[in-house]
Amino acid sequence: MKLLIRITALMLIMGTFGACKNDVKGDKASVSEKGKVAETSDATTYKVDNAASKISWEGSKPTGAHEGVISLSEGSIDMEKGEIVGGSFVIDMNTISCTDLEGDSKAGLEAHLKGMRDEGEEDHFFNVAKYPTAKFEITKVAKLANDENASHLIYGNLTMKDKSNQIGFKAKIDAAGDKVMVSTPNFKINRTLWGVNYASKSVFDNLKEKFVNDDIGLAISLEASKS
Repeated sequence: MKLLIRITALMLIMGTFGACKNDVKGDKASVSEKGKVAETSDATTYKVDNAASKISWEGSKPTGAHEGVISLSEGSIDMEKGEIVGGSFVIDMNTISCTDLEGDSKAGLEAHLKGMRDEGEEDHFFNVAKYPTAKFEITKVAKLANDENASHLIYGNLTMKDKSNQIGFKAKIDAAGDKVMVSTPNFKINRTLWGVNYASKSVFDNLKEKFVNDDIGLAISLEASKS
């Protein structure tokens, strides 16, 4: 009986550890067809501070996970009566970096993600030579009630590799004076919906344990000031 208890406990520990390595953090973002971009002719425009803003990412496979950041190249947020009513930002895909590796391992992974490692691998992930930017355009914003981690739901068209889908995720919006800050809890999207298919079990057969999970974890942090 003692041996059975020990074996059961070991299996639970191993299962928990495996799940941690195989899953990225956060809830799944809602995904739908491309929506109509919000019209904001009467809004006040706030310019995104690229240096103070970033997108954090996480990817995983059976042997572990990696994380990093991506920078923005430009962006704006449109405000009316203290509420976000529209806006967009451009993601500089050439800035994809990995923050949990160093040296050759870091350089190798970053080059692979950018499609700049070996000939024939350009389109494994983001192919930044062909698709140097991605873009997010707000379609609508809705208030949330009784959620300590978020104040709003933000919906917008995410365009990567010339493919656009509307996604929706939770965000905390703080607007005071001439500044507005937007931060999101971790959320995840299925990369294959944007044609990022490398080592996906839903796209390729017989990968066994040599696959990369379809979900990419993201967290957005924006800071903007009145233009």
